[in-house]
Amino acid sequence: MARPAYIPSPSINSFNIGPLVIHFYALMYLVGITFAVIITRRRWRAVGGNPDLVGEIALWSVPAGIVGGRIYFDVTTPMDIPHVWYGVFAVWDGGLGIWGGIALATLVGVWRLRRNGVSVALFMDAVAPSLLVAQGIGRIGNYFNKELFGRPTSLPWGLEIPYPYRVSGGIPAADLHFATFQPTFLYELIFDFAWAAFLVWLGHHRSIKPPGLFALYVFGYSAYRIFEESLRIDSSVYIFGLRLNMYIASILTVVGAVWFYRSQRRPLRVMTANPAATAAVASADAEHGDDAGASPGGAPPAEGDAAAVDSDTGEPDPDGPTGRKSDEARDSEEATS
Repeated sequence: MARPAYIPSPSINSFNIGPLVIHFYALMYLVGITFAVIITRRRWRAVGGNPDLVGEIALWSVPAGIVGGRIYFDVTTPMDIPHVWYGVFAVWDGGLGIWGGIALATLVGVWRLRRNGVSVALFMDAVAPSLLVAQGIGRIGNYFNKELFGRPTSLPWGLEIPYPYRVSGGIPAADLHFATFQPTFLYELIFDFAWAAFLVWLGHHRSIKPPGLFALYVFGYSAYRIFEESLRIDSSVYIFGLRLNMYIASILTVVGAVWFYRSQRRPLRVMTANPAATAAVASADAEHGDDAGASPGGAPPAEGDAAAVDSDTGEPDPDGPTGRKSDEARDSEEATS
């Protein structure tokens, strides 16, 4: 049986467990978040951090990311909000805007990290590759939702989009008769995994000052999105003939590049991944210093006990306390002679 010369769309986008409806879109994001937490725990432990902190940050940042992502989607594509009372909250219908999610999750994460007294820059570098892995896995959810596709194509890896989804996707009327489209969700999945691997490799083989890897995450992903936005034809706000996300991607590409450049030009600062351990070491050093100062070797020599030093040469005077006779001894000798 000959295989179709395109990627077929899945016939379902959810399944039921009893009365519970499980959407693949949400499931893929949960899987992505799980992988991100596991990867970040390993990377954070490797720089001396407490891996349990990653779970705490995730408990705050993940909900913030979902809220920020939905707000970004609702603000930038209001025409795609479902026409029901809960439409603005329906993340399974329309999805999330990645930049809004990352922005709010980062702000909340920075707040929690500072509360814990750890280096924000170090944590950013630890989490950067795992964010890309989570985003890549999340794009599989777009495949099940039959969304995030590009221009019509006859390439053998073109994505089949059923007619109702072409209409609901808001593509131009002139393209509605085409059946297969650029699978931009797949392009992003491949890029996300490849860029994550590159960041891990770079962190191991080059001396990158934090938060250089996170800056490269912002730069690389945004630069890729310029390419993706040039392919997409689904619903979007257009400004001067370009999609809104094209402007956002372009700005963030420049921001990421400048951020990376400046972070590598600055002197390396002392950064703390484990404040408790750092405080214990500092306390031990202070106690050691106090003990050394109180010991005979650490106190300044008293007059008559220390070796005398010749004022001209700086060398010990052979007639000092161990070699020089005292005035009283000389007088005694002269009297006896």
